[in-house]
Amino acid sequence: MSMQATSGIGVSDSPALVVDLDGTLLASDVLWESVLVLLKDRPWLAFALPFWLFRGKAFLKRQIADRVSLDVTRLPYREEVVQYLTREAQSGRHVVLATATDSVIAQQIASHLGLFSEVMASDARTNLSGARKADRLTARFGKGQFDYLGNDHVDIPAWSAGRQVIVVAPSRWLLWRVRRLFTVEKVMAPRASALRATLRVMRPHQWVKNLLLFVPLITSHRLIELSLLSQVLASFVSFSLCASAVYIVNDLLDMQSDRLHPRKRHRPFAAGQLAVPIGIGAAPMLFVSAFAVAAMALPAAFSGVLAVYFVTTTAYSSFLKRQPILDVMVLAGLYALRVLAGGVAVGIVISPWLLSFALFLFLSLALMKRFSEIKATTGSRTLSGRGYRIEDGAWLQAAGLGSAYITALVLALYISSGDVTALYRNPHVLWGLCPVFLYWVTRLWFHAHRGWIEDDPVVAAVKDPASYAVAAIGGLLLLAAI
Repeated sequence: MSMQATSGIGVSDSPALVVDLDGTLLASDVLWESVLVLLKDRPWLAFALPFWLFRGKAFLKRQIADRVSLDVTRLPYREEVVQYLTREAQSGRHVVLATATDSVIAQQIASHLGLFSEVMASDARTNLSGARKADRLTARFGKGQFDYLGNDHVDIPAWSAGRQVIVVAPSRWLLWRVRRLFTVEKVMAPRASALRATLRVMRPHQWVKNLLLFVPLITSHRLIELSLLSQVLASFVSFSLCASAVYIVNDLLDMQSDRLHPRKRHRPFAAGQLAVPIGIGAAPMLFVSAFAVAAMALPAAFSGVLAVYFVTTTAYSSFLKRQPILDVMVLAGLYALRVLAGGVAVGIVISPWLLSFALFLFLSLALMKRFSEIKATTGSRTLSGRGYRIEDGAWLQAAGLGSAYITALVLALYISSGDVTALYRNPHVLWGLCPVFLYWVTRLWFHAHRGWIEDDPVVAAVKDPASYAVAAIGGLLLLAAI
């Protein structure tokens, strides 16, 4: 399909300048993004995708385009390419968007950018890609009468039919092959490292949360038992791999809302630094690896807890995080589940005191996470992708501080109970933990109030030097109490 786009741009005698969309003008792929939006909003349509594809890729694209609302204003456009097209269009050149993307979405993108004199795109019958695109361009402009910007092997026929070859964000293999076939006029927007982007999307810095698996071993004073320590280390690896799989799924589903966030818009999928298929492949690989480690090194019950963690976090990423109050309760439960998993890994029963302490503490941290996100939100009355409004910040702060101080109360009640004498010879020394803990948690909330916590509160606490001083003092008090 070929459409005229009204842009008010003049006419030039230069050959037409034709640009591909996916991977060229955009750092991402519209089809993959549309599929993710479709599955996030209507997951039951996953069963329809194979039947649509059976009728042809063009039919599949049209069915998806008719059912999704893609925010084309927030897509990761390649700035260097946009600036180049803008200069050429302002000089009066005939600039054409030629893409295999469905015409419904292609026209929306063209209208948003306002650069194109003409749009050629797929319709419900024809997938405008490869040789079909080259034939359409040749029929429209003549062989050798247009310059073409592309990024993939599928663009080789269009380069062959055109005049000048302009390559955008090529892989080394593609650039080597294209240079053997053609004289390359220009190479634009060097490709980012996929390995570096993959490591970023796995978020290894978030694995620090899984240190909670060591808590049962520490509180039972059995940390020096090497056999148990090796099991907890295996559980840490298993949980971390599973968590990375969940982070990837979360980032894939949240691409559109992440682009509205001042910091999250730089995440690899949202910024177009990592292809969606890589994430779709990496997530199940990490998931299988996590359960393989659990099956080989840990009790069967641990795999059950890990499955609960995966299902809950996936449900949270899919829809629970958009439910106010329920979202923070689930987050708190996921933190506490790590403590429970640590006990299951080594066969240690978690005491009600530890479980109560963990639940109230992590509820406070979950509320802090939402409060910090609201503090970082600008230009909107709502928190994108969540169920909160800006005016809910005061309520979140009050609830979070209340939960934090209840955590201190649970600690105090534990110290004054008879249970503490079974583990400590000098339990009165433990009273020093209360003011130390109160200082630490109040300091975190003070930082959140000032807008200094931009990441997960647990990660922020790890980055805070005061946390290490508090941990050292707490450790000395515990040693003195033993």
